[in-house]
Amino acid sequence: MTEIRNVAADLSRFRRRVIVIGLVVLTAFGLLCARLVYLQVVRHEDLAEQAESNRTAIVPVVPNRGLILDRNGITLASNYSAYTLEITPSKAGNLEETIDALTEVLEISPRDRRRFKRLREDSRSFDSVPIRTRLSDEEVARFAAQRYRFPGVEIKARLFRNYPHGELASHVLGYIGRINQAEKTAMEDWEDEDLANYKGTEYIGKLGIEQSYEKTLHGQTGVEQMETSAGGRAVRRLAAHPATPGNTVMLSLDIKLQKLVEDMYGERRGALVAFDPKTGEILAFVSKPTFDPNLFVEGIDSESWKELSESLDKPLLNRALRGTYPPGSTYKPFMALAALQTGKRGPSVVVNDPGYFNFGGHRFGSPEGNIGGVDMRRSIQLSSNIYYYSLANEMGVDLIHDSMKPLGFGQITGIDINGEVRGVLPSTEWKRNAYRRPEQKKWYAGETISLGIGQGYNTFTMLQLAQATAIVADGGIKHRPHLVLAIRDTVTGEIKPVVQPPGENLGYKPSDVAVIREGLTAVVTSGTARGVFAGAGYQAAGKTGTAQAVGMAQNTKYNAKALEEHQRDHALFMAFAPASDPKIAVALIVENAGWGAGAAAPIARRVFDYWLMNQYPSEADMAAIQIGKATAPIGKPRVASEVAWPPAGTAAQAAAAP
Repeated sequence: MTEIRNVAADLSRFRRRVIVIGLVVLTAFGLLCARLVYLQVVRHEDLAEQAESNRTAIVPVVPNRGLILDRNGITLASNYSAYTLEITPSKAGNLEETIDALTEVLEISPRDRRRFKRLREDSRSFDSVPIRTRLSDEEVARFAAQRYRFPGVEIKARLFRNYPHGELASHVLGYIGRINQAEKTAMEDWEDEDLANYKGTEYIGKLGIEQSYEKTLHGQTGVEQMETSAGGRAVRRLAAHPATPGNTVMLSLDIKLQKLVEDMYGERRGALVAFDPKTGEILAFVSKPTFDPNLFVEGIDSESWKELSESLDKPLLNRALRGTYPPGSTYKPFMALAALQTGKRGPSVVVNDPGYFNFGGHRFGSPEGNIGGVDMRRSIQLSSNIYYYSLANEMGVDLIHDSMKPLGFGQITGIDINGEVRGVLPSTEWKRNAYRRPEQKKWYAGETISLGIGQGYNTFTMLQLAQATAIVADGGIKHRPHLVLAIRDTVTGEIKPVVQPPGENLGYKPSDVAVIREGLTAVVTSGTARGVFAGAGYQAAGKTGTAQAVGMAQNTKYNAKALEEHQRDHALFMAFAPASDPKIAVALIVENAGWGAGAAAPIARRVFDYWLMNQYPSEADMAAIQIGKATAPIGKPRVASEVAWPPAGTAAQAAAAP
């Protein structure tokens, strides 16, 4: 039986379905429209910015680091550009296999591998680490053809620091190196503006001028807006704000004088500081042995680091800044000045010097023997130990401390590079704080005696001794020592002097200072340094000194040949010239070289000859100085201004060659 359909009911159901479907479609379109309005209107700016960031990338542009020049405009630190091959460990998979495969394309030496390992230890896994530097154009092309084989490996164009004179003045200049993890952590505490300026920067000053003037040398980081592909590769540059190079730091150092002094030391260890006593400008700042700062620029390998750090000669130690030594007899003129200032002893008081001094059952000897009666001037001229044993006993340790402190002994001088140490200017308070056991804390009167001749607990830096020498040279005016004269703006070319505080008048009577200067002049004219300064075209004033490197029992005869080289006495000398109107003051030590007049004073003589007379040692004279066999100059001096520069064998000389 055929079923009769209810057409009206079917139409009604159909209409309802159409209406429901229509409502669903309308609702869907409504939601789409609402979403479209939300995305296109409400979030338009935000999404447009995101889209632009997906299409573009903001890349920091690291500025060229500023130059470092000496006082005559000679470049001491510059930059060069080179391609480097770098690996990002987190993207490279098995590092050993990757490096082995790279050796099939480029030469990678064992030294490169050691340096990479050391740098990787100081880096995070997502930091790129150089495995090869200074790639040639041919090597760049060779790797580019094989790049698809090496995920996480890429070539980058970088600027590198260059120290064209190698080891010369390395302790002054310092060096730059990759920012390690500890430094990155410390940088998190910087101001936001300073931290932003180091975006993209991977190298920072580590020592010396490079460290102390880091922000001056660094410059201002720029930015580039780059259009990128879907794979993140730069396609083209859309906009740029160029980086501003770092400013040029101009030093007071005379690099030719610095080279002369370093050459005169030869293979010996020691330190020398030369001042302009009227300004505090440092003319030479020598620490021997030195090191090549170029080793650190690309990351020093473990073998070279071990050689430097474990050497008995300690080439990484800045002896002028951080080396502390007993000043020996160079301390006597300052003891005499303290006696005059405090009224403990007048210049005409005569003290008998029989060659020994008895105190508390001990006999303090003197290598000078029986000198007889000496006043203050002759005590300096003849270097009488007995005169200063008795003076130290009369003054006492605390009065000595209070008198020597203004001269800068045992104090921070404020020089404009980091790392300076104080040394020890002893006092009863110092000893109480320095030792633990009660019997060690007590100061014994017998300990004061040797302080008078610059021994005992006294240990100072050559920088401090040079500053004290400059104070006497300038009539009691104390200037802050400094290495930087001015900053030259890279953009404008304007040279701005680095303003130093005015000299401090320590209040010494001119008559008292004159007594000391007369004694020092007598040392050079008729005392222990007379042979060294024979025939000089100026009158110098100075004091020789010999200081024990190891303790010896009283009355034990010193025999250098019976001691190991590192146990022999140090040779010291302090001086200024011309005596009547000083233009240069020096203090120096030659470690384990013995007598100050034989090893140290000849170096100072050639420094004065260079600075005051434009003279440079002859080759024969230089050879004699280097082995401690010189007195007055040998042969005809060369004209300093005509000596070839840059020095032979340096990168600067190679670059200057035609």
